[in-house]
Amino acid sequence: MYVIGVTGGICSGKSTVVQLLGEKGVQVLDADKLGHEAYEPGTDCFNLLVNHFGSDIVSDGKINRKALGSIVFSNPDQMKSLQGIVWPEIRRLINDRIDAFKAQGVEIVALEAAVMIEAGWYDIADELWVVVVERDVAVNRMIERNSVSEEDALKRINSQLSNTERCEHATVVINNNTASLSELHSIVDSIYKSALERYQQKK
Repeated sequence: MYVIGVTGGICSGKSTVVQLLGEKGVQVLDADKLGHEAYEPGTDCFNLLVNHFGSDIVSDGKINRKALGSIVFSNPDQMKSLQGIVWPEIRRLINDRIDAFKAQGVEIVALEAAVMIEAGWYDIADELWVVVVERDVAVNRMIERNSVSEEDALKRINSQLSNTERCEHATVVINNNTASLSELHSIVDSIYKSALERYQQKK
């Protein structure tokens, strides 16, 4: 099996890249969706979160992510505590899914994770694709997509790793500043062909 990790900042277009890989028959794994699964009632992660942050983060028997967010986004120490609880659980779920895919005979998996580098999950991947856009492009896309102010968009973007920091770990860098969907399709086509060659060499 060969795992292609895909990461990038907010509004970089990483989900579109993964979608294009999925259209090629690549098995897609979304770490964000696994994150939601980790929060499910009855899981070890759920219990650890309630023990640490208190019952106020529970609403109708489920983790109220908005209430949890209000605690961690204004407190770096609490954010680290949250990551220390949730990230290892998501990693376990990623490994479980990959093992299941392997047992099914799946050859190529695209793992999408916004915090791939921050969480240290990039070692799960055989290669890492980093999708980048310039700050101004990301800000404009975020304002349009999320209906937020420029100040809020900048705050969110500034809280993430820079493109430079991400690219230090990259096998491939995809510049998605001005690419149309058809152009991005061609870029992904070309990079995927090279990835398949790398996979064959590894085998």
